[in-house]
Amino acid sequence: MDAAMLKNLQAPLKEAYRETPEKALITLRAKGSIDDQSIACKVETGRALAIAGLHPATGGSGLELCSGDMLLEALVACAGVTLKAVATALEFQLAAAAITAEGDLDFRGTLGVARDTPVGFRAVRLGFQLQTDEPQERIDSLVKLTERYCVVLQTINQRPDLSVTAHRV
Repeated sequence: MDAAMLKNLQAPLKEAYRETPEKALITLRAKGSIDDQSIACKVETGRALAIAGLHPATGGSGLELCSGDMLLEALVACAGVTLKAVATALEFQLAAAAITAEGDLDFRGTLGVARDTPVGFRAVRLGFQLQTDEPQERIDSLVKLTERYCVVLQTINQRPDLSVTAHRV
């Protein structure tokens, strides 16, 4: 896909969202169910069933997906798609790109071993390895726009309103 194709594809959507902003508000959903045989959650991905379980550092077997890994994978996926879309729109010459994300966790918090240890990632690092001959100013612009428009990155960075509910069925 080139810049013109992308712009033609997105132009009617942008216009519709400008004219009727509520059309742009979409609720995404994820569903899962707990496994009755092990400490795991079956997550419906829309393409396949992903089974998440405890990380080996918390007693898991390592056979199931770790939700922390899944969060980093979602960040890599979103940043990669956003990078490619921005590069396409800017007609940025990008031969190849690799995206990495890594995060630091202290499992003492997750296991309740140390109450003063936070639960969750202490730091997350997102990296881009770009194969390009573009000048540094264009690379900087590409990365800045990717950061700006990456939904997962912005969600982590801005900390959205979050509510938790439980219902008896």
